Amino acid sequence: MTNVHMLHGAGEPSPWVVRFAGLIRARGTVLDLACGAGRHARWLAAHGYSVIALDRDAEALKTLAGVTDIETMCADLEDGSPWPLGPRRFAGIVVTNYLHRALFPSIIGALEDGGILNYETFAIGNERFGRPRNPDHLLREGELLEVVRGHAMVIAYEHVELPEPRPAVVQRICARRIGAAR
Repeated sequence: MTNVHMLHGAGEPSPWVVRFAGLIRARGTVLDLACGAGRHARWLAAHGYSVIALDRDAEALKTLAGVTDIETMCADLEDGSPWPLGPRRFAGIVVTNYLHRALFPSIIGALEDGGILNYETFAIGNERFGRPRNPDHLLREGELLEVVRGHAMVIAYEHVELPEPRPAVVQRICARRIGAAR
């Protein structure tokens, strides 16, 4: 689950995540999905959120041991097992540098009403700059908009080429879950 293709420095939170984190309900619980070593989990916990940091890399999760307000969970989300979080709902979900399309319904379903989805990963066009190049690992034009359609109100969306810290093409969305029958 840990993606070695980083948009930002290993310890630096994504400016996109930081920009919209304040929309998450105060003192809410946030899921940092495919968290790696937990750069976003650490930042969110330091700003008053309880965080579930989930990744399949047990060694990366060990770096979060003892960090206040962070609970770690080791799970492989791509092995066909059921969604490991059961019926839990979150005030916010953060996903960066990770794409496994089969998880989209579970991610949307794990947001509480009014919860914030903050998603940022590589998109078509990134193959010009390096990895990932495989179209299976790159979002298609407008794909995140399709994922949230009918489930969430889009607050901000971009499909953009970034010059720094290394050239990359990314798609990112911040959306607020709207009430729906479960």
